[in-house]
Amino acid sequence: MKSLRTLLTRALQTLPLVGLMAGYSACVSLPEDTKPALKTWVEDWRDEVIYQVLVDRFADGDVNNNYLVRPGALARYQGGDWKGLEDHLDYVKTLGVTTLWISPVVKNVETDADVDAYHGYWAQDLTQTNPHFGNKAELRSLTKKAHALGLKIVLDIVTNHMGQAFFYDMNLNGKADIQIGGTGTSSPLTRISEFDPDWDPRGVQASTSLGLAGRAPLVFINDPTINRIPPQPGILGTARAYHGRGRIINYDEEAQTQLGDFPGGLKDVATEDPEVRATMVDAYTRWAEEVDLDGFRIDTVKHVEHEFWQTFGPAVRQRLAKQGKKNFLMFGEAFDGNDVKLGSYTKNEELDSVFYFSQHYQVFRDIFEYAHDAKAQKGTDQIQKLWDDRFKNWGDKPAEGGIGVAPNKVPVGFLDNHDVARFLFEAKGDVAALRNALTLLSLEQGIPCIYYGTEQDFAGGNDPANREVMWPTGYSTSGDTFRHLAKVLRVRKTYEVLRRGDAKVVWATAHTQSEEDAGIFAFERAGGDADGYALVVLNTNGRKASSTSDGAAAMKSSKPGTTFVDVLDPKRATYTSGGDGTLKISVPAQSGMVLIPQADAQD
Repeated sequence: MKSLRTLLTRALQTLPLVGLMAGYSACVSLPEDTKPALKTWVEDWRDEVIYQVLVDRFADGDVNNNYLVRPGALARYQGGDWKGLEDHLDYVKTLGVTTLWISPVVKNVETDADVDAYHGYWAQDLTQTNPHFGNKAELRSLTKKAHALGLKIVLDIVTNHMGQAFFYDMNLNGKADIQIGGTGTSSPLTRISEFDPDWDPRGVQASTSLGLAGRAPLVFINDPTINRIPPQPGILGTARAYHGRGRIINYDEEAQTQLGDFPGGLKDVATEDPEVRATMVDAYTRWAEEVDLDGFRIDTVKHVEHEFWQTFGPAVRQRLAKQGKKNFLMFGEAFDGNDVKLGSYTKNEELDSVFYFSQHYQVFRDIFEYAHDAKAQKGTDQIQKLWDDRFKNWGDKPAEGGIGVAPNKVPVGFLDNHDVARFLFEAKGDVAALRNALTLLSLEQGIPCIYYGTEQDFAGGNDPANREVMWPTGYSTSGDTFRHLAKVLRVRKTYEVLRRGDAKVVWATAHTQSEEDAGIFAFERAGGDADGYALVVLNTNGRKASSTSDGAAAMKSSKPGTTFVDVLDPKRATYTSGGDGTLKISVPAQSGMVLIPQADAQD
């Protein structure tokens, strides 16, 4: 049963305050919630495995915050909360996860156009918790227990936009309208929503029957009965804090990408304003201070100018370091397959890393998801080129006061997430391809990020179908995909070189059909900041066994005359390289090997 403190706090968040506060303070003595002392919990982020949790979908631990829940309607709240996540930390520990990336915690616009803000990206007040998930004490309890179990917490934050906070009064009548124009015959029909008008580089314009009337006023909605009030704190509740140019129409145009509203009415913040920048730094750093966070995952970074990140990153690092919080990870989401674009956010003291979207498309989609389609699947030489390009495109020096590792050595890899269809949806249910992809994700250079439910073979399509509810699975740990991923992550944990070693490709091929080496990809992990050696060999071909050879050519390791043990194989099969390092191995379809020198292999 929930504590009296929790129940009363919930009441204050969801009920009218008239007459209640006096009774709350006069009649009940509540224990004080304690702000934690900050501590650095991470030694090296390359040792970590991130698990993305959409809090509303993971576990329902407290029925008292289940208001406006609509079970089964995936565009509405489902009831998950921080208490539920705390109750299931043993589950993620069993999987081998070390860090939880949790969805945004701040108070959101409640609902818009019959879609709820269960995801957390429609911020309304950056100083308050979202009562659907719990209060600050419960968030602190989650981080405290996670740290006690050796887990870290990364918080999802948004600086680019706020929720549906105002409308553009385009007809100057003081209320939000949907305007219909044209006849449909002599002139085309038009529909303009004052909540979400199209991009205008001048700023959204007002007009009357007499013509244009200048920029449309921004009218903030202030109706507490529907939980729609001007954004907080400070400047975020004023028109000056927003660009006011309407929704993005062309994502290839830089001005629209950085200054336009997100379609759906998410209002683009004027992040170039010094007061706005200071507000964002303070509001989000305060959350790290209040609950002892270990990092930020930052949404929509490519929609914000580089100069903002050059201010935000150093300011956050310096403020936290003074309080004992170092190695604070900041990685961003630039939803873009352009590797040069991704890398640009890892330079000039900006971010420690970004999501490896170029790999998502060029590797996990083109090679693994398409393994079921011999005509669509691409060769593994595409992986080699992408990895080589990363060392040209991404930052090669750690940010000052950052995590101490160059960004090009810590890409945050992922198969899928809440913004793209699940791997199994695109792969047409090919679970062998999924498990093979998870092997690469776990053992390649960088930080692997796993989307909740992947281990349970979730296969939803695009948003919101890819945001399934977790609790019907019973949090089973006996499924084949769960057990495969847990095993690979145990191997990763056992051998430091698979976490901190450099990576070198020793075999890649353009072949995808019936050729001898069709689908083979192999890379060594060695050197860098680790002792030891590992050779990872994968066959991405779903139709046949393939070999690490093509005619007279064969794979060569940098360990000649060495006997290796496949530590992924329950039978612990061995393979010996020739005097020149040659190692010719047949690898079954859609499977992988992790070869460790026999002298270094552990039970």
